[in-house]
Amino acid sequence: MSFTTYTASRLGGLERSASQSGERAPTRDALQFPAVYEEMRVMYAARPSNVRKQRSRPSLACTGPITYTGQARVQADIDNLKRAMQTIGASDGEGFLTALSPTNVAPHYPNLYYRTEEEYLVAIADAMHEEYTAIVEAGFILQIDDPRLATYYDRSPGLNIEDCRKFIASSVEVVNHALRGIPEDRVRFHTCYSTNVAPRVNDLELKHFIDLMLGIRAGGYSFEAANPRHEHEWQVWEDVRLPQDKVLIPGVVSHCITLVEHPELVAQRIERFASVVGRERVLASNDCGFATSAAGDEVHPDVAWAKTRALCDGARLASQRLWAR
Repeated sequence: MSFTTYTASRLGGLERSASQSGERAPTRDALQFPAVYEEMRVMYAARPSNVRKQRSRPSLACTGPITYTGQARVQADIDNLKRAMQTIGASDGEGFLTALSPTNVAPHYPNLYYRTEEEYLVAIADAMHEEYTAIVEAGFILQIDDPRLATYYDRSPGLNIEDCRKFIASSVEVVNHALRGIPEDRVRFHTCYSTNVAPRVNDLELKHFIDLMLGIRAGGYSFEAANPRHEHEWQVWEDVRLPQDKVLIPGVVSHCITLVEHPELVAQRIERFASVVGRERVLASNDCGFATSAAGDEVHPDVAWAKTRALCDGARLASQRLWAR
């Protein structure tokens, strides 16, 4: 099941419905590069049916009050991670579990029950709050996955940047409502541009939403910083004041290319961020997940492990140099 639709098995109030939307509307990139996207569509159609099935979306809609019913499933996630971390001798406090933001849940299940979309989002936020709390109370850090925050602009060709900033601002309010009562230092927030291995010239630039993102009640912010479209954006942090109790979690290896980054390049990327926010406030990460059925494009496990090794080797190298100064 996709990380974007796993909530179908954890929320009450959803039922099968013919109202489920079909194909997504074209993105800005799809409109600018129609031949490229048509070729991608043909290649996808030629895949085996079991692979194509990964992209299917549940035909569900909200037909009643949204409730959280995933207690057993989130507990299974917690238990699995605890066992895995015990195997390598890591403490629970060092691990994190991901959970989808309310504003990324709503688009998958049309609202046929609540009077307004705002009421629907608040109901989802209240339900997901239970999952978030369970993760934190288990001793793990909670990572909120919110790709829609950054992708909304590309997927809304009829809107301008200011329109999208209004959407992002409202999304921040919903996320903060869902995080109420959870200590900020137990939360990390992640946004990205999804696994779209395509031209991607219409990604919303970080400078256009960085101030809004920092309004999310989290102790750390994870974002794409390694792929060719965004690597230069480390410089944005030279002009933005990062609160003293926050950390940056920039991607230093990319999920968009199979080429494995050299550890020296990884170290340089880490050192750039350290030069503007301080060495203690940078936690190296990857841009996004390596295996996601949301887009149907997956990095081969061998490549993912090689990139992870490069990340670790580069982080070790950067640490040696940063702490030798």
